[in-house]
Amino acid sequence: MASLVSALNQYRPQIEYGDTADWREVADYMADNSTLSRADIIAVLTGLQQAVIHYHRQGRGVKLEGLGTYLPNVNYQGEFDVAHRLDRELKRALNDGSFSGKIRNRRNIGKSSAEVIALWNSEHPDDPIE
Repeated sequence: MASLVSALNQYRPQIEYGDTADWREVADYMADNSTLSRADIIAVLTGLQQAVIHYHRQGRGVKLEGLGTYLPNVNYQGEFDVAHRLDRELKRALNDGSFSGKIRNRRNIGKSSAEVIALWNSEHPDDPIE
């Protein structure tokens, strides 16, 4: 008997990621769309990283308008990490209908768990979800 988690994982919509844009590509894009040079942008991005580290080492979050809030946290082993809370405007911009990337299982957007179970059971009659 299959689990609901198996079905949801198989049929859920997933972005098919392209190559990740590194900071150099981001700097080039920003330079092409502003009056700043690539070198200036790289300097700012490097400085931003150092500023975030500075404030996080003090136990302070950093809010970057348009990107989100970055909060330091620690686990039981004493290892530090950073949590990110996405800026609402950034989320709205991603959901404005202009997404041009590829989405695997796009046809399943909006389906309920019951619909996913029915889909799984029809495609896997020997291993149904009950």
